[in-house]
Amino acid sequence: MTTNKMAEEDRTAESAGVSCHPDDDVSGDYEPLKKKSKLDVQSSKQPYKLEERLNGILCCAVCLDLPAITVFQCTNGHLMCASCLSHLLADARLKDESATCPNCRCEISKTACIRNLAVEKAISELPAECRFCSARLPRSELAMHEGELCQERRVPCKFERIGCPWEGPPHELKEHEKMCTHPSKPAADIMDLLDVTYHRQEDEMRLYKNIFNLLSLEKITFSDLQLRPYRTDDYISKLFYETSRFSAFSHQWVVKARVNDNQKHPVHSPDRTLTYQLVLKSKLPSTPMQLQYVAIEGPYTNTHMNPAIYKFDFSNEATETDYQLLPILSSVECNKLLAARSINLRLILFQLQA
Repeated sequence: MTTNKMAEEDRTAESAGVSCHPDDDVSGDYEPLKKKSKLDVQSSKQPYKLEERLNGILCCAVCLDLPAITVFQCTNGHLMCASCLSHLLADARLKDESATCPNCRCEISKTACIRNLAVEKAISELPAECRFCSARLPRSELAMHEGELCQERRVPCKFERIGCPWEGPPHELKEHEKMCTHPSKPAADIMDLLDVTYHRQEDEMRLYKNIFNLLSLEKITFSDLQLRPYRTDDYISKLFYETSRFSAFSHQWVVKARVNDNQKHPVHSPDRTLTYQLVLKSKLPSTPMQLQYVAIEGPYTNTHMNPAIYKFDFSNEATETDYQLLPILSSVECNKLLAARSINLRLILFQLQA
């Protein structure tokens, strides 16, 4: 009975993949081979770091990057950076559609989306790598480090104004300036390089001098306007903007604007611009009216513009100016304007003496 029982136990052990022979090594694990290999595969997988997992959780749902400053969320909590939100709203305005969240397709707008301060603070504490020395710092400290503190940041040579292109770390600056060959160049070559900088600064000063000279004129007026969107009844509906009538110099005027200078499909272009024109809506006397005008950002507008002065002679035969570029700094700033319900604009008019 005892021998038969032992033989039966040996057969059971062999069928389970465990050797119970006296000569076999029984000091190891008795788990089956298939189970061992599965455990080995699981142990070889390295878990992602916490910061990598947070990067995937806190990234923008549109561009998939961590937002730099401001973070918005839809009503279901999906995150978007400020520039992507403006782009979505601008595209919806151009298509005459309701903007939706790219994740859950709920409707989004300036009022429906709110800032998520907790996510903004969490992102500011996540580490990021310095592009010069590869040090890992909290994102809130990275700009100061790269701009002022990093010993490997790039600083220009003091002779860059005369054409030296060198840029390098601060600890190599003195040595380079001792060996720099640009100060020993002929005066004619240096003057050619200085002329480029001089002409650029001269153009800027000429613009501001013209503005100050116009401010000394007798007849000046400005109007804070709202450009409101409207669409045509054509087969391909296009987006335009127009103000209500306003009074200046005892006449009625209107400002019109269009996107990408009336491009057929501006939504297909990543570059966005606005052009505008000034339209006279009342009759003039026999003598023409000479005007100079400049558009700048209006009150409660966070979009910056570079001023540009335009001139036009109005008459009863010439009542509309050409479309002029609204001097917005970038496409991102233009998307901010298109995303809003209306565009606030301050138009300054100067009447020249006949």
